[in-house]
Amino acid sequence: MKIVDVRSVKLEGSLERSEPIWEERISMPLDAYADFRARGAQEVMPTWMGLEPEDGRIPVSCIFAEVESDDGTVGFAGPIDEIQAFLIDRLVRPCVLGEDPRAHERIWDRMYRGVEAHGRKGAPMQALSAVDCAVWDLHGKLSGEPIYRLLGGPLRDEVPAYASALGFSLDEESVARRSRDIVEQGYRATKWFFRHGPGSGPEGMEKNVDLVRMVREGVGGGVDIMFDCWRSWDVRYAIEMGERIAQYGLRWLEEPVFADRVDAHAALRRALPFPVSTGEHEYTRWGFKALMDAGAADVLQPDVLWAGGITELMKICALASTYDVEVVPHAHAVATIHVLASQPATLCPMLEFLMNHSMVHQFFFREPIEPRNGVVALPEGPGMGVEIDDDKVLRRRILRWEPY
Repeated sequence: MKIVDVRSVKLEGSLERSEPIWEERISMPLDAYADFRARGAQEVMPTWMGLEPEDGRIPVSCIFAEVESDDGTVGFAGPIDEIQAFLIDRLVRPCVLGEDPRAHERIWDRMYRGVEAHGRKGAPMQALSAVDCAVWDLHGKLSGEPIYRLLGGPLRDEVPAYASALGFSLDEESVARRSRDIVEQGYRATKWFFRHGPGSGPEGMEKNVDLVRMVREGVGGGVDIMFDCWRSWDVRYAIEMGERIAQYGLRWLEEPVFADRVDAHAALRRALPFPVSTGEHEYTRWGFKALMDAGAADVLQPDVLWAGGITELMKICALASTYDVEVVPHAHAVATIHVLASQPATLCPMLEFLMNHSMVHQFFFREPIEPRNGVVALPEGPGMGVEIDDDKVLRRRILRWEPY
């Protein structure tokens, strides 16, 4: 049994939708510049999320990593970006061909040694992560078992999800309506995204405070609320904001400063009256150990498709269990569900479900994995437990790059 091909495929289709996916943008580090700060959602957010519908439809494209064994079985993972697909083709593929798809530690180590010089973080590690997840999907399909069983689980039959409101409008009527809807759908936690940072001055800070107030009023007192700064604040601003929103009882404040500002995260963890989360933009067990050693977070948020794949996320969880911090991974890749199902709920209490992103990221799946009454039931099929619906694919092409 061996791997005979590693590739990326681009699927194109058409999503039925009459409204833009992005209603509002989030605060961003580039908002330090006034000209960028003035730009709207359609100008700064990902193209596929900002497209205007035409005749009630939006074009959709997703790239997936695929790993094929010598018996023709294919494992896949994603979606990924084109830069990651390029790196899979040029950098990762040679490290994996000919390997036994059941030998996860060997494959991960070979990939890591192949990208380590300049790939310990960022796009090369994301390419490695996608291939690792695809190898796990292949292994599960070959064995006829869901991945969580190969990981030693499940420890539970379903995983609570929190509603991530990325891209939602922040006007008062919309926030009130969406917050009520989230509770009615059975969610016990929700996360919203700030639009303003230090560059927006006192008026922007007031709007941020209003957002927290509106969400709390909309969901009531029995639902956790979290807010994401997307690395766009500084320590002084975060402390002042913390004082003004403490009364609303946040479950956590996410990524208040640059990901590399480990010291600043630690200082804010000590200063703020509620927990601090970070790690969406961190990579591998070594990066997360540095965060834990510094006492920089109460909640760690590795992304399984970025931080090293399933193989590495299991190690990050093991480390976190010795530091008394929670792991609530970023985003809702199907691979994440399998890892959480293999971990105690005390360590990994819930899953992020990006409500807008899911319609695109899972568009090509025959049966998307979505919460019902605020929880996600474990997929029962082999591997990831999801398959591509060929009826939704208008065009499929393999992405290859010629040698220089």
